[in-house]
Amino acid sequence: MTPSTLKADFFERGWVRFPSDPRLLDWIEQSLPAARSTVVDPANEQWHRCGGTWFAGVNVLPNDDAGAVKGGPPLSGKAVDFVREVLGLQGFAWDKAQISICYPGYPKPMEGEPDAGYRFRLYRDAAHVDGLLPEGPERRRFLREYHGFVLGFPMVAFSDDASPLVVWEGSHDVVRKAFRDIYKNYQPKDWPNIDVTEPYHALRRRIFDTCRRVTVTAKPGEAYLVHRLALHGVAPWSDTAAAGPDGRMIAYFRPDIGGPADWLNAK
Repeated sequence: MTPSTLKADFFERGWVRFPSDPRLLDWIEQSLPAARSTVVDPANEQWHRCGGTWFAGVNVLPNDDAGAVKGGPPLSGKAVDFVREVLGLQGFAWDKAQISICYPGYPKPMEGEPDAGYRFRLYRDAAHVDGLLPEGPERRRFLREYHGFVLGFPMVAFSDDASPLVVWEGSHDVVRKAFRDIYKNYQPKDWPNIDVTEPYHALRRRIFDTCRRVTVTAKPGEAYLVHRLALHGVAPWSDTAAAGPDGRMIAYFRPDIGGPADWLNAK
């Protein structure tokens, strides 16, 4: 696939997959021991959820601003080149990677989770747009994070039906148009103070009805890039899914780039 095709696919569908890259394979080999250590670290106990079927692992990998763990190489590869050359994002600090792991049986109900929340996870893949965080007992939604993109890649081998990423294709354009309308009468500095819960829920329902749901899979060495405004989630673990003792382990990078206006209006 040519660079121009990758670019066209990304901006049309809201995601793109990159072929295997030896630079990424080297990064995985050097970083996997640290990733495995995050799962058993008592400091990360809070990330074991859904009855032990999900390790959320948000920002637990101890990588530096270049994406490198101690003694390992900086994060690089075709996807990183795409971020720099096509999205025009350079000079930013990589966030500490999320190590997201699903295990057989995902999702089981979480302790104290309402039935509606569990059903949404089970039947709607816990679909969400990054940055719009739920807060308080009523889980009101506010814009709190300004990721530039979502970069994911498997750290180990597992079958394609082992809780893959789900993306609603074209949803990034729908989200952008909707939030431009929501925020049109406010200054960007005020956007984080605006409760967007009801329009956000209505927007998700509209996307479910109008955008194509696809599962996104990859093998170690491959990577996928998801538009920051795309609605995405995680599918349940299939009865036929297979994985090793590490489960379905994926590393995700979501560095913050700029502020509220960049989140909504950048490429």
